[in-house]
Amino acid sequence: MDKRILVTGAGGYIGRHVVSRLCDMGANVLIINHSAEGVDPRAKRVDAEIFSGSENIYQETGCPDVCVHLAWKDGFVHNSDAHMGMLSQHYTFLRNMMAGGLKQLAVMGTMHEVGYWEGAINENTPCSPSSMYGIAKDALRRSSFLLARQYDVNLQWLRAYYIYGDDARNHSIFAKLTASEEAGQEKFPFTSGKNQYDFIEVDELARQIAAVVLQDEVNGIINCCSGQPMSLGDKVEQFIQEHGFKIKLDYGAFPDRPYDSPAVWGDAEKIHKIMKR
Repeated sequence: MDKRILVTGAGGYIGRHVVSRLCDMGANVLIINHSAEGVDPRAKRVDAEIFSGSENIYQETGCPDVCVHLAWKDGFVHNSDAHMGMLSQHYTFLRNMMAGGLKQLAVMGTMHEVGYWEGAINENTPCSPSSMYGIAKDALRRSSFLLARQYDVNLQWLRAYYIYGDDARNHSIFAKLTASEEAGQEKFPFTSGKNQYDFIEVDELARQIAAVVLQDEVNGIINCCSGQPMSLGDKVEQFIQEHGFKIKLDYGAFPDRPYDSPAVWGDAEKIHKIMKR
């Protein structure tokens, strides 16, 4: 496969899985050298600084055919100042990549762009984000589509949902539950567990992202998801059983947050179309 694919954020929670998956599929993967520790050695290291503001960043990153922009600081800290503080750097990087000659761009999005919503989310669902993380991603998505039209770039916005797996590297409830089990705690403080989410294991997410970027016919906002809602309580109980944990959930120890939807999931029509190729 001759397609050269630059993956930013390659050393991150999602990035290392995406790099390995693309390498498995025969892609020529480029990654930024300073974020390469522990990342699949099959990927070629590139000495570049994506947030330098350089107008020549496309050339400095090896003139890739595709850029998969996963880099993001504090993705698990939804009201971190880093989201809005670094937004202009993400915008400048993407603009300069497109202006330099990039023709296919995939950017990591999130269900948190949408804010409160009940039911399935598709590419036309209105967005009213309620966290700094969601606001920043929403703004980057809107501006990226304007730039893509200006520079005639094929843009694929990868909207992810409730990611789990490789739990030592994330900050999800599953990571916290694992830490509590290892600490010998008997009970884990929990909500009612009734809220339903679209859960996706990080390896499956990487498989979907790789499939999306290795084609260019399906684009726009693409939900990377299962398309199936499941209650948080059922999912966590399943996780406990699968791992042989002894810890018990203390239901109702925490109140349900008023801004959490009772049920939200991704419309999987587009990703299913891609995965069937």
